[in-house]
Amino acid sequence: MTARPFRTLSIIVACFSWALSTAAAQSLLRDAEIELFLEDLSTPLLEAAGLQPEAVSLYLVGDNSLNAFVAGGQNIFIHTGLLTAADTPNQIEGVIAHEIGHIAGGHLQRGADVMATASRPVLLSLVLGAAAIAAGAPPEAGIAISGLGQRVALGDILAHSRGQEASADQAAVTYLEATGQSGQGLVEFFGKLANRQLASSRNVDPYLLTHPLAIRRINALRDKVQGLEHYDSADSEDEIIRLQMIQGKILGFMQDPYITLRTYPLSDKSAPARYARAVAYYRKSELERGLKEIDSLIDEQPDNPYFAELKGQMLFEHGQIAESVVPHRRSVALAPGVALFKINLGRALVALEREGDMDEAVEVLKSGLALEPDNGFGWSELARAYAALGRDDLASLAQAQAFFSYGNEAQAHRFATRASEKLEPGTPEHLQALDIIAATVETARRARAEGSPSRMN
Repeated sequence: MTARPFRTLSIIVACFSWALSTAAAQSLLRDAEIELFLEDLSTPLLEAAGLQPEAVSLYLVGDNSLNAFVAGGQNIFIHTGLLTAADTPNQIEGVIAHEIGHIAGGHLQRGADVMATASRPVLLSLVLGAAAIAAGAPPEAGIAISGLGQRVALGDILAHSRGQEASADQAAVTYLEATGQSGQGLVEFFGKLANRQLASSRNVDPYLLTHPLAIRRINALRDKVQGLEHYDSADSEDEIIRLQMIQGKILGFMQDPYITLRTYPLSDKSAPARYARAVAYYRKSELERGLKEIDSLIDEQPDNPYFAELKGQMLFEHGQIAESVVPHRRSVALAPGVALFKINLGRALVALEREGDMDEAVEVLKSGLALEPDNGFGWSELARAYAALGRDDLASLAQAQAFFSYGNEAQAHRFATRASEKLEPGTPEHLQALDIIAATVETARRARAEGSPSRMN
C-alpha cells in the first residue's frame, strides 16, 4: 500500500462536485489485493444495474471514517475505515450497491441541476452545513441561515437528496437480490451508523439533514429485504477470510503500530493477525520480526502474490534493494496481469543502478504501463531507466507522460517539446510527444501569458 472528511457513510451528500473536492484533499491508496476484492464484490452488482464494470472506477481513500460516496462521474470512493468497520463482506456489498444506485439513477446530474437553481449564499450554506454534519456536529453549528426564503430553498435541495437516498437504497436491494446476495448486510451497516448518528440526530430539524434519520432508513430497508428469496444468503468462507486479511493489512498500515500489535497479539496465530503484525513490525523498523511473520504466511501459501509483494516492499523500503527483487519477481510471476506488481519490480531494478538491469527495468515498466497507462509513478520510473541508459529522448517523453498523468500540463508540455526535438520524426514516440504537445498547448500559452516561467522551466 502507498499513501484522503466525512465521518459516516450516511452523509453521502447530493453535492457531488464538493464531495470530489473533499476526496482530492485526501490520500488515495493503491493496493492490488484490496482493489481486486472490491472489484470482485462490485462487478456483479454493476452488471445487475446495467452498467459496464470497466466504465466505473473504484478508489480507496485513506481515511478511518465510515464513508463512501460517488463523485465526478462514475467514480466510487470507499474509505478504509468503512472496510475495517464492516463485520461481513455482505455489508460492504450493500454499501457498494447503494453507491451504484446513485450512478444508475443519474443522481449526480440531477443533483447538479438542483444545486444550480440555488442562490450562491444558500449554496454556500448547504456546503458548509453538509461539512459540519459530516464532521458530527449538529447542523445548526455548520449552517447560518436566516429568513424563510433561504430556509425553503435549502429544504428543497435537501428534500431532493432525501429522495435520492431512498431511491439508491431501493436500487441497492434490487441489485443484491438479482445477484443472489442478501440485503441484510446493508441493514446491519445502517444499524452501525444509527448508533454513531444518535448524538447528533436528537432534536434536529429534519430539513437540515441531508439524509433521512438512520432509523427510518433501517426500517424501510428491513421491510424491503425481509421475505426476499436471498435474505438468508451468507458470505462464503473465502470471502470472509479475504475481508479479514485486508482488514489486518489496512490496520497495519493505517493505525499506530503499537495499537495494531495490541489488537493482534502474538498469541493470535491466525493469518490475518500475522499479516497485520508483519506490517506493524515493518513500520516500526523491526524488519526481522516483520519478515518472520510474512515468511510464515509465504510458507503456508507460497502461491499468494500479495505476500510476495509485501515482502518485496518491506525489504525495498529498508534499503535491501537487491534482496527485494526476488519477492517482487515472484509476485509478477504469480500475477502477471497486475500492473502494480510490475511497476514495483521495475522500481527495484532501477534503484539497483546497475547497467545490466536497466534493459529489463524498461521492459517490465513498459509492460506494467501497458496495463495501467495513467500510472504517473510508473512513467517517472521509466524515465529514470531511460536516463540511465543514455536515452534522453525517451526519458523526456516518459517524464512528459508522467506529468500529464499527474495533471501538470505545463511541465508535460515542456518535456514533450524537449522529447520532440530529439526523437526521429515520424516514429511512434515522436507522434506521442506531438500528441502531448497538442493536448497541453493551451495551458502552456496561459502560463507564458501569465508570466510564470517557473512552471515552464
